[in-house]
Amino acid sequence: MSRVLQESAAPLMPGAVQVGDVTPARAMIWSATTRAARMMVEVSRDERFTSPRLIEGPAALESSGFTAKLDLAGLTAGEPVFYRVWFDDLARPGLLSPRVTGHFRAAPTEARPLTICWSGDVVGQGWGINPEFGGLRLYETMARHHPDLFIHSGDMIYADGPLEPEVKLDDGTVWKNLVTPAKSKVAETLDEFRGNYAYNLLDTHARAFNSQVPMIVQWDDHDVMNNWSPGTDPTLRPGYTERSIALLAARAKRAMFEYLPIRSHPDEAERVYRSYRYGPAAEVFVLDQRSYRAANGANREETAGPESRMMGPAQLAWLKQSLATSRSTWKIIASDMPLGVLVGDGQVNGVPAWEAWANGPGAPMGRELELADLLSFVKRQDIKNLVWVTADVHYSAAHFYDPKAAVFKDFNGFWEFVGGPLHAGTFGPNGTDPTFGCTPVFNSLPPGMKPNRPPSEGLQFFGTLTIDPRTERLTAALWNLKNDKLWSQELDAEK
Repeated sequence: MSRVLQESAAPLMPGAVQVGDVTPARAMIWSATTRAARMMVEVSRDERFTSPRLIEGPAALESSGFTAKLDLAGLTAGEPVFYRVWFDDLARPGLLSPRVTGHFRAAPTEARPLTICWSGDVVGQGWGINPEFGGLRLYETMARHHPDLFIHSGDMIYADGPLEPEVKLDDGTVWKNLVTPAKSKVAETLDEFRGNYAYNLLDTHARAFNSQVPMIVQWDDHDVMNNWSPGTDPTLRPGYTERSIALLAARAKRAMFEYLPIRSHPDEAERVYRSYRYGPAAEVFVLDQRSYRAANGANREETAGPESRMMGPAQLAWLKQSLATSRSTWKIIASDMPLGVLVGDGQVNGVPAWEAWANGPGAPMGRELELADLLSFVKRQDIKNLVWVTADVHYSAAHFYDPKAAVFKDFNGFWEFVGGPLHAGTFGPNGTDPTFGCTPVFNSLPPGMKPNRPPSEGLQFFGTLTIDPRTERLTAALWNLKNDKLWSQELDAEK
């Protein structure tokens, strides 16, 4: 066989590489190929790979959609890591894919400058990869900040959002989407959910970002279906033939764990909630407000129980204990959804139903009971320096939760910062709920904005948290697609 034929027949790596769930000693390395092949990883302390360490990784097989992950060990805290990945064809050993290179820095144990980016909501509301626009450009904007970590706040895919080849804009021009078979219908099968993740990796900016910025991901509703919860009937939504929301959610979660560099938990293989420490300055607590919630409804239960679950008792207990024992100065809680923003889900028997925590004015009820319990615990335990980051609502905002302005007052004030959309329609702003004193300080939207603005209007947003290792001061900032700083707030750490 000629060299040309060998190269054309070699496995490919269309999604390049991703790195995530980084600790001082370990990191998850992800890639995917086009046929059954063995993942190979080479690691070096320098970009020239002068003394590399070669690791034979797992086989990428049909059962995982030809994805593979390696839990890379032996890292040195705070030090740069250069890596390259390729695949060796299992049917024809020695037939190799091209090598794809990446780099990142292991999580530190000593004080050093730290920059964390976050955003969410990708390829939503009909706005896909438009090569004429330049693709998913916010990834390139975020990369300019050289973040140590990226928190993906959910809605990583829009599994319920098929794309049209062309969308006519208000000014008469046309937005042109790249469309694949998986993005031409709602996702129902495991392969269709996989295809939604593979679609986003067709973008050059996303691939470059993912190869060099460690991510921590969490999921939200559109990673399965808009506003899904137990009891949702998919057949009431356009395009669905699958009747079981539980089956759709299971397929979606399996695809998420296959296509992202998430480390499996020994007690619950597909557990999303977890925490990662970045030196003495910061620890990130990632929540899961999808897997354990009760059905969406009026959210007005007067006592906590199965019908008012949002995080559920096991996750709530984990979060309390983790916050109480954390030795990091700043405790950064990554939430799927804002705490005090009203996110509706139609009506049930003529009564408003709710998708998020908030349910309108009054004392804590329903899902808010979990939040009241958590905030009171934080106050009693004198846990300091909490900030919350989130996305979901498709505009960027800063909220201060002020006990003086709240109906429920048994908590210490804290900030919540909202990013997104990363590449989706822009909406808002939503109303806020005074139960926990949610006070809007900033929102990123122009007055009188029409809904579902396309990415071409520049209303795509992300946030950064930077921590000075000398003073431990945290600066939160909100940015747009052009990398304009829209708002910032400096917070001094309480001792």
